Amino acid sequence: MPIIVQALNDANYQDQQDLRKIYRDAPQWLFAPFSGESDLIEKSLADRSLIAGRFNDRLLGAARLQKHHDVWYLSHLCVRKVTRRRGVAERLVNQAQKMASQAGAELRLLAPAGYLEAQAIAAKLRVPLEVLAT
Repeated sequence: MPIIVQALNDANYQDQQDLRKIYRDAPQWLFAPFSGESDLIEKSLADRSLIAGRFNDRLLGAARLQKHHDVWYLSHLCVRKVTRRRGVAERLVNQAQKMASQAGAELRLLAPAGYLEAQAIAAKLRVPLEVLAT
């Protein structure tokens, strides 16, 4: 499954629909500090911090990538429920890591404290995990 990871700077109508489908199945804890899926999508598109995994012109997964000088933070990582367990999240993290490295920065995952899903992906992909301030 060749997943193309890209910054989502100009989301067309279909992209926005796909983003809603991606985050519709997300657990509520994933949205912090946003009020929900619409708030996360709207604000992330506005500040151009979304990256997404695309396959056959459809978005399968997305995450928020905040770029700072030495450290980039990847948060709000979610994959459509019907597409999970196919390497989409891993591809998003690996590509974000590559982009950060090329910019001379380190990638870190960012998630609320205590969620095993975030701890598991950080451990599996050997990416440092930091706790999201709420």
